[in-house]
Amino acid sequence: MSCEPWQCAEVSSTKKAMAITKPEVAISLIRRANRPILVVGSNAINRKLEGKLLIDYLIDFAKASKIPIVATAHMVGEFLKRGYKPAGFMSAMDIGNRLVDPEWQGIDGKGPHDLAVFVALPYYMQGLILSGLMHFATKLKTLTLDNMYHPHASWSFPNAGVGIWAENLKVMTSKFEGGQ
Repeated sequence: MSCEPWQCAEVSSTKKAMAITKPEVAISLIRRANRPILVVGSNAINRKLEGKLLIDYLIDFAKASKIPIVATAHMVGEFLKRGYKPAGFMSAMDIGNRLVDPEWQGIDGKGPHDLAVFVALPYYMQGLILSGLMHFATKLKTLTLDNMYHPHASWSFPNAGVGIWAENLKVMTSKFEGGQ
C-alpha cells in the first residue's frame, strides 16, 4: 500500500492527508463527528468489489452508520432503484461549493457539517474538490473511502487493491452494525 497520489501529476502542498492503515480509524473519525455527510460519486456503479457493486456496499454502510448520503450526478436514480433514498442529490461541484459556504446549514438545514466523507467520484474531480475544501473550509475535516490515496483530504486510505478495499468497507459496516 502506497501513500503517494494515485494520479502522478497530483502534487499536494506541505500538508498531506493522514494515511488510514486500519478501517477502525475511519470508524472512529466518523463516530466522533457531530454532523458527518457521505458524498457518493458516479463511479459507485462502475466498480465491482468481489462480485458486488460499490453502491451496494455504500448503501449497507450508510444504513449501518446512519450517515446521510448526498448522491452526485445521476446516482440518485441508482439509489432509488435499490430502494434507498439519499438525504439529497446535487452535482459534485455544487456540494463542494456548499461545504465551503459558512452560511450553508447542511443537507438537512440543521447546521454545517463537520466531516465530509467522499467516495467514488472521478479521481481528478475529487482531488479538486478536496483541495478547495482544504484551503477554504478550514473547519471541515474530509475523509476518503476510496482505494486511491487523496493527498488533499484530511484522512485517506492509501493506494490498495480491490480486495483490501472491499475488506475495509465490510469491516466498517460490521463495526457500525455491531455497535463496537
